[in-house]
Amino acid sequence: MAKDIKHSLATRWRAFTIWQKLGYLPWRKPKDAKKKEESFYKGAIPFLNEDAKRTFVELLFRPGYMIRDYIRGANERYLAPLAALIIFYSFFALLSAFLEPYQQKDSVSDVFEEVEQQAEANEITYGENDVFGQDFVTTTLRIVRKGYIYLTLDKHPERVQNRHQQAIAALENTLSSQGIPLFIGKLLLLWLAMSICLRRYQYSMSACATVAAYVLCQYCFLRLFTLILTFGANKSVSAFILLLVLAVDLRQMLDIPWKKSIKKAISISIWYGLIAGFLIIIASFLIAGMAYIHVA
Repeated sequence: MAKDIKHSLATRWRAFTIWQKLGYLPWRKPKDAKKKEESFYKGAIPFLNEDAKRTFVELLFRPGYMIRDYIRGANERYLAPLAALIIFYSFFALLSAFLEPYQQKDSVSDVFEEVEQQAEANEITYGENDVFGQDFVTTTLRIVRKGYIYLTLDKHPERVQNRHQQAIAALENTLSSQGIPLFIGKLLLLWLAMSICLRRYQYSMSACATVAAYVLCQYCFLRLFTLILTFGANKSVSAFILLLVLAVDLRQMLDIPWKKSIKKAISISIWYGLIAGFLIIIASFLIAGMAYIHVA
């Protein structure tokens, strides 16, 4: 009895590994052609068509092989990377809003305001007579705070004072509901990091963008599962889990050993952090320059 169970499990595992590599089981008969009626909702309701279901399932169980197949030309069977990212992230944002109806208070702007008031009250000093230094810090904080408020008007409706800000708040709300901040920020950073680390494998910029978009789809899945399992109490994912997911993707996609895939995942993470830090430094210099010009 135990021997039969062991043999059955081994057979199922072997079938699963074959499906992982091929995307189908070669000994099964192909399904009949779809009815014409099904094409009516194929593009209108993405979660009801076979492409979305196949993309979702294979991103869970054979992500690296699926990305490899898509890059090699089997792109008619799956959702396009950017469309998949928007759809899956929008679904995550919808469920997140349902489980977390009350957003936590964002205190970053209040911190800016408090530090700015301390600077104006001379609680932050740079020398007894260094008035220019105090003015420079105060002006810099005002510029940063104003820019932050403009970027988060949809979260702070009480700060909307005119039609111009109302239009900006509406645009931010629309973009945020469609997942734009995720793929504009993290997608571009991950795209650049992968284009640097995957050059030796002759991956083009478009192929690296495809990989980055599908990896972020997996990131959405992980946050979604965390949100559901914790009943809305938490939606953050450990950096170790993200690194492990990226290593699995690279191992399947590039057909490399675990050791190399882990090293490559770590190098992509390092480049991701370096590029993000570089952009933050540039933004800081621009803000400091604007404050210097304003004070001078």
